[in-house]
Amino acid sequence: MNRTYTFVFDPDPDGGYVVTCPALPGLVTHGDTIEKAREMARDAMEGYIAVLIEDGDEVPESDPPELAPRYDRLAQALREEPAVPILEQLSTGVVENA
Repeated sequence: MNRTYTFVFDPDPDGGYVVTCPALPGLVTHGDTIEKAREMARDAMEGYIAVLIEDGDEVPESDPPELAPRYDRLAQALREEPAVPILEQLSTGVVENA
C-alpha cells in the first residue's frame, strides 16, 4: 500500500530548506537545495514509517490532495516574516507486518 503526505519546505534564512510533515509529528529534516530537501524528506518519511511499523504503531492514513491549501494558509498565518513555503505531497510504499 502507498501513503502520501503533505510536506512543508520552508526557506531557511541561513540557506536551504527546513522540511516538516504535519501528519508525521516530529519529522524535521533539511536540505541545501530543494532537490536535496525532497530526497531528505523521502528518506525521513520512510524511516519514520519503518519505526512506526517496528514498534507496532499505526501508520497514519494518507493526506487528501485538498489538504495542501489548508496547510499553506496555516503556514502563512504562523509566519513572523513573509516567506513562501513550498508544499508538496510525497508518497512511499508501506509494507505492514502481518
